Amino acid sequence: MNFMSDTIQTITSKLWAMANELRGTMDASEYKNYILAFMFYRYLSEHQEQYLVSSNVIDVETDETINDAYARQAGEAELADYLEDISSSLGYAIAPPDTWDSLLQRINDGQVIPSDYQDLFDHFNANAELNAEAVQDFKGVFNDINLGDTRLGSSTNERAKSLNSIVKLVDEIEYKSEDGKDILGEIYEYLIGQFAASAGKKGGEFYTPHQVSQILAKIVTQNAAKKDAFFQLYDPTMGSGSLLLTVGQELPAGTPIKYYGQELNTTTYNLARMNLMMHNVSYNNMTLSNANTLENDWPDGPDSKGIDRPRSFDAVVANPPYSAKWDNRESKLKDARFSEYGKLAPASKADYAFVLHSLYHLNANGTMAIVLPHGVLFRGAAEGKIRQTLIEKNRIDTIIGLPANLFFGTSIPTIILVLKKNRPAKDIFFIDASKDFIKGKNQNNLSEEAIAKIIRTYTNRQDVDKYAHLASLEEIQGNDYNLNIPRYVDTFEEEAEIDLAEVNRQLAQDNKEIAALEAEIKAQLKVLGVE
Repeated sequence: MNFMSDTIQTITSKLWAMANELRGTMDASEYKNYILAFMFYRYLSEHQEQYLVSSNVIDVETDETINDAYARQAGEAELADYLEDISSSLGYAIAPPDTWDSLLQRINDGQVIPSDYQDLFDHFNANAELNAEAVQDFKGVFNDINLGDTRLGSSTNERAKSLNSIVKLVDEIEYKSEDGKDILGEIYEYLIGQFAASAGKKGGEFYTPHQVSQILAKIVTQNAAKKDAFFQLYDPTMGSGSLLLTVGQELPAGTPIKYYGQELNTTTYNLARMNLMMHNVSYNNMTLSNANTLENDWPDGPDSKGIDRPRSFDAVVANPPYSAKWDNRESKLKDARFSEYGKLAPASKADYAFVLHSLYHLNANGTMAIVLPHGVLFRGAAEGKIRQTLIEKNRIDTIIGLPANLFFGTSIPTIILVLKKNRPAKDIFFIDASKDFIKGKNQNNLSEEAIAKIIRTYTNRQDVDKYAHLASLEEIQGNDYNLNIPRYVDTFEEEAEIDLAEVNRQLAQDNKEIAALEAEIKAQLKVLGVE
């Protein structure tokens, strides 16, 4: 995905500037719910138009718009049939009065009343019930639009006016590039990143920077070959879904993909649903859940006989909240995800709970990559026991140290932990990429060269002086199962020897110049009559 194309940059810069002007005092992390939701609604409406024409559901006469043709043919008597047909194919359906074009027409005619927006979304939710298989994907997706927020205006009419302005702004967006390519998904993704950057700490809750996502994506898809069978991909803390999409884009072209994800925050879950669909992921190929990953296992769990047959995936990626609190009650030791390790992650640090959950759902030949704080490499007690067991089971494949201040909301340095279940060699590969970054105003960035170097080194799996080291199991045992990267990769740079003779020569020269300057000042003072 090329986020920096001129067309996208021009569109998003204009959109961002106008959005900031319109949002007034509203926090960017909240305003995104309005502008991104309306972008999605427009997308759904136009996608429906394409379906109506391409599938010959309606006949469009000369000099007639698609929307007018739809309104003319889907009258009251036939409407239910049309909505049923559309929903069975698309998973959702929008009636003629609620389409994007109809909404715009009413706005331009000054006919929109405040309650129209609530009706719009109520009708959408009602129609989402028409396709039982798609209900979970579409129902309530617009629930985060707070139509009564006083920051939109102190009266209902003022709030309606603000919403009208957002609709008009979204309508100005050009969804296609100069060569006719659909760029809506890229614009949407770029805006998510912009909102994350401006939201500060809150931004880290729903967005993994694209450069980090790329590293994880390239790692877990490295040996993937195009197959007819679906590539099954899972993110247990999916945020806005950006990481899932990045992995999908790294797979060979034409590979069928099933996306699975779970997200605790409802607003962020809604964002993920929209994000995936705007990247042309069909509702049939995405299974997303709004739930607590550590409490609600994904998605099968024990069957009616109490036998746990976990769903496993070809790749698992995750950027969970770092050192989050979780309920580590003793009964969880019986949970199949954690029982093999004899200890539970501490209540104040759920990092290893996310690791074990993710690993549990990885298939025998898959690859898992997860972003974690450095502490998981060396902290003791229960975490030390879990880490030792993972090493003894030969699950940890690679540890990659990343630069500090890459993520929104935290400046701490992080690592990427790569795990596999079927590893013949008993070793762990360490990469220290912590010093390869471009310093930014608020955050550091990884260059394309730095990313390429990480992936190249990961692939070669050979020692690189002051950058990478392949450590044997014996070496790791010698370090008491401590995986702190500096124990294995020496990045110390010796300072150049000081040439004392040269230093003395420079001092002598400096003293000579100072003496000459003092003599000159003294002469000037004498001329002025000052002794």
